[in-house]
Amino acid sequence: MPFTEEEGGLINNFAPETKTYHAEPPTKAQQRNYILLGMAALVLIGSLLFVAYSASSVS
Repeated sequence: MPFTEEEGGLINNFAPETKTYHAEPPTKAQQRNYILLGMAALVLIGSLLFVAYSASSVS
């Protein structure tokens, strides 16, 4: 564990540094998958709202 020792004998401990990396932009296939998953989520939420509205107006 990295540490430094000061003049009075005090020791300062530091957390270990994590390795860093550069993020890569998504590929065309990943972008297409994100769009398809977003559309599927919108359809699911829309259908849930439609069912909830339909069930609440059936009195």
